[in-house]
Amino acid sequence: MSANTTSQTASPPETPGTGGSDGGQLKAGLKNRHLSMIAIGGVIGAGLFVGSGAGIASTGPGILLSYALAGVLVVMVMRMLGEMAAADPQSGSFSAYADRALGRWAGFSIGWLYWFFWVVVLAVEATAGAKILNSWVPGVPQWAFALAVMAVLTATNLFSVASYGEFEFWFAGIKVVAIAAFIVVGGLAVFGLLPGTDAVGMTNLTGNGGFLPHGVGAVFTGMLTVVFAFMGSEIVTLAAGESADPEKAVSKATNSVIWRIGVFYLGSIAIVVTLLPWNDASVKGSPYVAVLEHVGIPGAGRVMDVIVLTAVLSCLNSGLYTASRMAFSLGQRGDAPRAFARVSARGVPRTAILSSVVFGFVAVFFNYTSPDTIFKFLINSSGAVALFVWLVICFSQLRMRRIIERESPERLLVRMWLYPYLTWATIGLIGFVMVYMFTDADGRTQMYLSLVAAAVVLVASAVVDRRRKAVLQG
Repeated sequence: MSANTTSQTASPPETPGTGGSDGGQLKAGLKNRHLSMIAIGGVIGAGLFVGSGAGIASTGPGILLSYALAGVLVVMVMRMLGEMAAADPQSGSFSAYADRALGRWAGFSIGWLYWFFWVVVLAVEATAGAKILNSWVPGVPQWAFALAVMAVLTATNLFSVASYGEFEFWFAGIKVVAIAAFIVVGGLAVFGLLPGTDAVGMTNLTGNGGFLPHGVGAVFTGMLTVVFAFMGSEIVTLAAGESADPEKAVSKATNSVIWRIGVFYLGSIAIVVTLLPWNDASVKGSPYVAVLEHVGIPGAGRVMDVIVLTAVLSCLNSGLYTASRMAFSLGQRGDAPRAFARVSARGVPRTAILSSVVFGFVAVFFNYTSPDTIFKFLINSSGAVALFVWLVICFSQLRMRRIIERESPERLLVRMWLYPYLTWATIGLIGFVMVYMFTDADGRTQMYLSLVAAAVVLVASAVVDRRRKAVLQG
């Protein structure tokens, strides 16, 4: 795929696979049911089950507004990405669109930053899964479990894209069933319809300091935590390129993002803050366990461990898939080693997968040897990448919309609402969140280090581009 200038013709997607310039095509092995679950499961991460407690503790019941604002942001960005992906499904998704709409520097930079984000996530999730497994089987060291989990999911991704899709289908299915059951059980408890429970009304929403016990500013502070929980919703637009009907898959996924966020995030968090006082110590630790114990579910902690482990494995599985496909796309465009664009006989980018997992293994090693230095630096320097990605998607859509309307308007199967006004409003909201990060101690550290990472990648982009031009001229 060549994607140098904005004057290129918008080409139809290459199906049944996404072509690679050096060794075949990605195989269209994902079924509609795989993509549906990838779309649904992409917004349900381990952070929802564990990390939401810190947000509730710092914001109070007003955390619902934090989730709502972040949810609106994600819906807008996904609509824009859906517009571009339905018109031209690509394995590199927004990186490929940025390449075409904004220039090679943009596609190179955001592609590598996104790859970096997900390989760091591999290490974080492998460690989280290892801790849970080690608590069940203390005799086996954590590093052995981390190694085993990474090895199994690497083998799955190397085998075929269909095996990735099948694993993710079941991982996501467990998460969906768990959240749905939680909302039903919690809802019954809220209205006092479960044995041993009484209707709570609005007591916990308006008592204990009120709906906003720490003021309006806490809503935006809470939003900083919430924003990064939504990273992963865009995975379906990368996966769509390996399906038989990518346009339909993307359209369906982007149209359903509103109810997915509304039900899974707002619905479940609303149950927590309605049923329990926001300042209850158990809520800060693990809000979902606290609710299950409150309604008398036996072994609530162990049940939640199983669900969190599933979420961790799902994130690992998707993270490895996503990182490898971004590396594949970068290889296609000459922004990464050409070996990354080669695919095996089964239609998977073997080198891109192995390269991604090697970095993940190295990061896991640093997590055990240097958790407060090197590993902490890796986490913080990838912390704001979600905002960078979303900002690039917005600016790419502004230009791609005009290109598509001019060259192939029939491919505008999904349209951004109120273009270009809502696009600019979304850019403004993302900019506000980025600026607000500087007012928060943790957010400020993440923003500074992420900007350093972005600067390094931009310099690398300029060097690569200069060498590319020198080769062409020579």
